[in-house]
Amino acid sequence: MSTAANENSASAVPDGAPRATGPLDSNRQYEHVTDAIPPAEPLPAAHGTYEKGEPSSIGSIIGEITEDLSTLMRQEVALAKAEVQESASKAGKGAGMLAGAGAAVHYALFFLSIALWWALGDLLDNLGWSAVVVALIWGVIAAVLAVMGKGQLKNVKGIPRTVDSAKRVPVALQGNEEYNR
Repeated sequence: MSTAANENSASAVPDGAPRATGPLDSNRQYEHVTDAIPPAEPLPAAHGTYEKGEPSSIGSIIGEITEDLSTLMRQEVALAKAEVQESASKAGKGAGMLAGAGAAVHYALFFLSIALWWALGDLLDNLGWSAVVVALIWGVIAAVLAVMGKGQLKNVKGIPRTVDSAKRVPVALQGNEEYNR
């Protein structure tokens, strides 16, 4: 392969980020999503099959197209895997922090409830009835949250755009895009 071809393949990388040079390692952390994309495979027949402006055969052209599509699909899958891994990593960290915040709020509400129980106990001169009042307050809060949550779940519609898009793919591959409109 000539040095000009090497320069062309290196310039195809966005932002000058280096491409992965070997097989993808699912445990490896990449600095940028594009680092996980394997380098494009050289197409030795891309220019060598043409002499005097004429293709050598229809079969070789179809073979090149098939090879290009295969390379493109492999690179798209590698990019999708890298993006999902990066997103999942960030989502996991965020979820862990939210879980810690939830536990802290739980403890705060627990101790505030005890403080309210004792304060009402001093006012009513009876700790038993003050505990019932605090429990009723929490029961009302739970009922309101349950009704609101049920209302929110009724508004969930699933993934209608993805389903619609997936239904359009076979028609588009057949060259009948006008039927998708």
